[in-house]
Amino acid sequence: MMLTAFSLSAMAQAKKPTLMVVPSEAWCKAHGYEQTFDNQGMIEEIPDYKAAVSSDQQLNAIISKINTLMADRGFPLKDLQQNLRSISNLSAEDRLITSKTSGSNIQESPLDRLRRTAKADILLEIDWMVNTVGPKSSITYNLRAIDAYSNKQVAGAQGTGKGSFSAEIPVLLEEAVQDHMDSFVERLQSHFDDLLTNGREVVLDMRVFDIGTIDFEKMYGDLELSEVIDNWLSDNCVNHRFSKSDATESMILYEQVRIPLYKANGSAQDTYGFARELARFLGASPYNITVKTVNRGLGRCLLILGEK
Repeated sequence: MMLTAFSLSAMAQAKKPTLMVVPSEAWCKAHGYEQTFDNQGMIEEIPDYKAAVSSDQQLNAIISKINTLMADRGFPLKDLQQNLRSISNLSAEDRLITSKTSGSNIQESPLDRLRRTAKADILLEIDWMVNTVGPKSSITYNLRAIDAYSNKQVAGAQGTGKGSFSAEIPVLLEEAVQDHMDSFVERLQSHFDDLLTNGREVVLDMRVFDIGTIDFEKMYGDLELSEVIDNWLSDNCVNHRFSKSDATESMILYEQVRIPLYKANGSAQDTYGFARELARFLGASPYNITVKTVNRGLGRCLLILGEK
């Protein structure tokens, strides 16, 4: 037990969350940087980060300044602009991928694609406004840290800096946030340490194809299939932690599924990889169930039983 505690403590000290700075949805909307996305027939408006970083020099200066402030405190950062370039290449490849059975295309929002491509643990959302009174300027800001998997806010800092004769936005931001930055990064590290100890929180959505040969009440020995899956999750989730939010004979929704941050070999674990382990378990004897695994974003995966 003492060795395990020591190992967790050492890992927490050695590893820090990877971060990426993005403009907040409110800032993008206020400045006209939005795009529409067809989410399975529902039209949604989402931030257009590509247009924002391509057009707004003030935004790029703000991102650069936060990158510097976080790097000075030992936190690795992913660059938004570089990841958007990677997405352009991946999007062209994704358009060529279709389902073997129905010919359907991949359903993934641009924001989910950004999170998956960047593989950042936490998104730092920044919103700001410049105030001018006479010859002095100040900046009012709101900085939120969002867990990229659970979409939950894990840290925040906001306020208005003192008036300054400097008109440079990055300088005004640094003056405004400097009193809050250390406590902000402490909360970030505390959240990441919790992930190391208790696992990352994700969602598994399980369904069955309407083929009439399988459902979650099918018996395997003394256990229903749903119980078999419950037992597997209990054995493989960190501290056996997961929540079955809803269940019928044709669907199960698992939320607050705590998966390890890292695999046994030290490489990063993600939702899709964890879901594939479950799919391989169900595909093996004595169950021999074919499972289609669909990535629904960084923190969610859909498993459909019965066919590919």
